[in-house]
Amino acid sequence: MTNPAIPVALCALPLLVYATAAIHQVRIGRHWSAWRSGSFSCGILLVLFALYPTHAHHSEYAFTAHMNQHLLIGMLAPTFLVMGAPVSLVLRTVPQALGKWCVRMLHSRPLRIWCHPLTAFAFNFGGMFILYLTPLYRLSLDNPVLHHFIHLHFLLAGYLFAWGLVGPDPGPVRLQFRTRLGILLLAMACHGIFSKLMYIHLFPFDTPHSAEDIRTGAQRMYYGGDMAEVLLAILLFYQQRHHTRRRPVRAPLRS
Repeated sequence: MTNPAIPVALCALPLLVYATAAIHQVRIGRHWSAWRSGSFSCGILLVLFALYPTHAHHSEYAFTAHMNQHLLIGMLAPTFLVMGAPVSLVLRTVPQALGKWCVRMLHSRPLRIWCHPLTAFAFNFGGMFILYLTPLYRLSLDNPVLHHFIHLHFLLAGYLFAWGLVGPDPGPVRLQFRTRLGILLLAMACHGIFSKLMYIHLFPFDTPHSAEDIRTGAQRMYYGGDMAEVLLAILLFYQQRHHTRRRPVRAPLRS
């Protein structure tokens, strides 16, 4: 079993950096939302809960526990981390020269491709298809490095997906509301169909998990995924409503 200090340290480091930057903003007289700080902290705690050895060790033997990890790391935690606006906090904290360099990097062509919601969608759901429809999942049960790499992949893919849809941070790509809503609906449809196929055909194949365990995991994927995607939908509609209300109202032309 993994030393409990490892996941605690990995999660405590970004939380400590975030808290230090937020406190610095307050000390120099700049406002920083407590809601943003609370959201980022919640995301870190979700990752810590998923990676903590007692839970992670159980996921090696039960597919349902593995699916709980997948939902926490790849879907729920990224949304809370994104809503913490860490990029904005970094840009407000670092020296001006470094901040300008970061802005140039944000608008570079590679990041415009990597941060596009469709690219994140492909990495997120493409990775899910590869994981469960190939021997990759079976290999990850016996290879800790591969197992942790898969977690990192889903965390980053989920973060980029949530950032492209509802992220308050400045980003290289900001699509129209209808396009983002369409991508989210596509993700919801793919997620639902995939979990139903998993329930029917009992994949991933060639694993030590029982049929009942896989079906329970598929149900967790279906309902847990719906919950995470409904949260994204609520945030998306809230932001659109807020943006619409802030638009100046034009006075009618007088004849």
